[in-house]
Amino acid sequence: MMPYTSKQINIPYLMKVGNAKIQKIGKYLSDKDLKNVAVFFSLGMESVVAEDLYVGFGEQGIKVAHKETINDINIEDIVHTAFKLPKETKAIVGIGGGKALDYAKYCAHLLRIPFISVPTSTSNDGFCSPNTSLLVDGKRKSIKSTIPFGVVIDLDVIKTCPPICFYSGLGDMVSKITALWDWKQAFLKGYERYNDFASLMAYNSLDLLFIKHSSDITSPEFHRSLSNSLLMSGITMEIAGTSRPASGSEHLISHALDEIAKKPKMHGIQVGVATYLCALLQNNESADMVKEFLVSTGFAEAVKKDPLDKEDFIKSLKLAPSIKADFYTILSEKDSYDKAVKLIESDELLKSFIV
Repeated sequence: MMPYTSKQINIPYLMKVGNAKIQKIGKYLSDKDLKNVAVFFSLGMESVVAEDLYVGFGEQGIKVAHKETINDINIEDIVHTAFKLPKETKAIVGIGGGKALDYAKYCAHLLRIPFISVPTSTSNDGFCSPNTSLLVDGKRKSIKSTIPFGVVIDLDVIKTCPPICFYSGLGDMVSKITALWDWKQAFLKGYERYNDFASLMAYNSLDLLFIKHSSDITSPEFHRSLSNSLLMSGITMEIAGTSRPASGSEHLISHALDEIAKKPKMHGIQVGVATYLCALLQNNESADMVKEFLVSTGFAEAVKKDPLDKEDFIKSLKLAPSIKADFYTILSEKDSYDKAVKLIESDELLKSFIV
């Protein structure tokens, strides 16, 4: 291992969470002298935000050098788009869900220009992470990019999301409990470095949600707490220089499901279910808290209405340890598969999640 040294990290220069923020994006860009931009939208999102966005752009003299609606995330297409953008493009704005944000983020990374992330749902923490999830040779891969220059979250837009998006965000957040356990064990076994500050920040992001959240997913307090928690979670990955603070055994299971499931569920839904299973496998002292959280917020009830396929899930347990090479988690233990299958057969909550 290389000697331990202190290091500099990048964090978003611009962070705005509140109401009526879409119209103010033009002002935020103008204040940073970013007058020519490319804008990438999720499918159907331009019509939702266009009036407020373009009024704000017009008031501040922001010119749209390029705009595009994103429906796919093939890395070859992204590279082609990035280097075809007009030379006057000074920043890239991504508005929508994961695909549009990852597409825009990687374009900005390739061109080394600022990326402003404008998530329209809180279904996962990817909107503020230094990573992108892209298709490479037909397979989903997590690729290092650059943390956003700015994050703008308009709570007026967020509150219109379907409930399943909030439950997905909750699942992605609670996964920090098992991810941090896996990371610490990997460190103790000599496989990984461990960053105390990143770990502290990750736990703080959980506290923000557990302690301050309202279990009413329609409340403004809930939307703000979840948005802030996911934002902090994304930053922990930049601090650590790895996805370890936010991604462990539970994410490997979700990635495996993405590959083999007949009908994969939303990322955070899969991750939330896998988190509870992995917490039990770990004998994690917070396993009961995970269970209580999933039940009290309504996550459990939502999953019961549309459960995960048992055959697919068990297959994913076999595949999951091989998803990332040299990535120790509880699933690396020889008896983890057999234990997991027994838990799926015996634990009442898991039996309702995985049918």
